[in-house]
Amino acid sequence: MAAENSGTLALLIDGDNASPKIVVGLMAEIANYGTASVKRIYGDWTGPNLKGWKECLLEHSIQPIQQFAYTTGKNATDGAMIIDAMDLLYTGRFSGFCIISSDSDFARLAARIREQGVTVYGFGERKTPRPFITACDKFVYFDVLNAQAAELEEAAAPAQNPVQAKPAAVKATPKKVGLDKAARNMLTKAIIATADEDGRANLAQVGGHLAKQAPDFDARNYGFPRLSDLVKSSGIVDVERAPDNAKTILVRLKKA
Repeated sequence: MAAENSGTLALLIDGDNASPKIVVGLMAEIANYGTASVKRIYGDWTGPNLKGWKECLLEHSIQPIQQFAYTTGKNATDGAMIIDAMDLLYTGRFSGFCIISSDSDFARLAARIREQGVTVYGFGERKTPRPFITACDKFVYFDVLNAQAAELEEAAAPAQNPVQAKPAAVKATPKKVGLDKAARNMLTKAIIATADEDGRANLAQVGGHLAKQAPDFDARNYGFPRLSDLVKSSGIVDVERAPDNAKTILVRLKKA
């Protein structure tokens, strides 16, 4: 599935399962998919655990939704977030939903939204249960968002006074590592499935097929900014440009 930046999105954040540290990277990532016309975060704002969020809500125009914890140990936030998501879905105004949580309780919500033909982008920690990840069209991990935020801060650093500039943030981008066996198998299958009679496959189509196999397959998880960089480093494909369009990248499995 190719990313589009012209859709109208609904951004729903589970405040109990996300940190305000991801906001900068999150908003930059969402901009790749469209414009978030609705931005809401859910939680019990009478407690101290959401204090860190309050400072960035106004800056990013995120609307806090109050949800009291009716019973100790029970999370009422999930129910409120699911009800609002369904209300927004039925308006028919949105091409995509961004669900920020590491809670498996949202797996059915994501599946239901997709049944309506609407794209679901999930965001969560590495510990997020697979049912929620696979229920999304695309899933991005928080550490990838943190890395993006660090890069944005670093890019803005030269505009600051060198004397007052803060030390550069430590990048959270994973080191460049080789694909494991499972990832190589997915890449191989994606190329075979999208290749023409000569064995060449359009890299964009390969990326779309990979997203269908594993919504969390992302070159950034392996330390590469783009899929083309990851594919080149895999050692199992030949990469070339299309003769009629230099912007189109073609890949073909190397002969054994």
